[in-house]
Amino acid sequence: MKNSKYILGLFVLALVCATAATAAAPMVTFTYKDVTANKTAQETDTYGLNNAGAIAGDYVDSASVQHGMILAGKKLTTVDVKGCTTSPGSTATAFYGVNSAGAAVGWCDLTTSGEPTGFMYAKGKLTKINYPKALGTEANGINDKGDVVGTYFDTAGAQHGFLLHAKKYTSIDVPKDNTTVAWGINNKGQITVYALNTAGTYDAFILTGKKYKKVSDPNSASPGTVIHAINTAGDVDGTYYDSAGATHGFLLKGGKYSTLDDPEGADTRADGLNDKDVIVGRWGGGVFGGTGFEATPKK
Repeated sequence: MKNSKYILGLFVLALVCATAATAAAPMVTFTYKDVTANKTAQETDTYGLNNAGAIAGDYVDSASVQHGMILAGKKLTTVDVKGCTTSPGSTATAFYGVNSAGAAVGWCDLTTSGEPTGFMYAKGKLTKINYPKALGTEANGINDKGDVVGTYFDTAGAQHGFLLHAKKYTSIDVPKDNTTVAWGINNKGQITVYALNTAGTYDAFILTGKKYKKVSDPNSASPGTVIHAINTAGDVDGTYYDSAGATHGFLLKGGKYSTLDDPEGADTRADGLNDKDVIVGRWGGGVFGGTGFEATPKK
């Protein structure tokens, strides 16, 4: 979950070092295909997906430079944010969410300060998204109304989630937990949130209004379950760790959890989700961090 350079460090480290393990039989089965930005890309990372099938993410070119990406079929839109690092990794330009109008949000680290800056790309225009008086901001999700969710770091360096609605920012903090991340938001305004608890493991929730509903894959073990996208029906996806430390994607639909494991390799994670329950994510370690995939439910 390439969204927070602080909370994410634990997850990325475990993801790279994890070993394969057998997951419970899924309630929904999927067909998988790798996603490639273009023929010369060394790696393509897929994080967001809209109902038209447009994918938001990033790719690493043949010169080992990372670029923000919106991939609609075979049409590739490349976006580079001026003043941001270009080296492949969790701090270079990348998009994490895209709505039905094709507006995408993401973030990158500034080369001057090393702090993250959020942004939206819509109709060829790039707009910065920065929580007021924050050290840094990461934009992770957007719905069709243009509401944006993400993460910000206050002047003390503490991490919080946020909602940007009607040009107004609202802070989000999971009660009794630390380092909150807001990742996705659907058209009903439901938000996916995860945070670290006092034991150092992840708690994941669907936030509806002020009510937090916990999400925890029954196959998960320490450090737990991380939630990502939510669609209009309230289905969610994310990633969990099993008892051997391996990672698996999941879909929670109608109260039932289905496991995603890309057949090409170990350590699958699920990131983007649309209203057809098509999922994008990554598997394996790869040269720069993984291989992007698209998973479609079998009929």
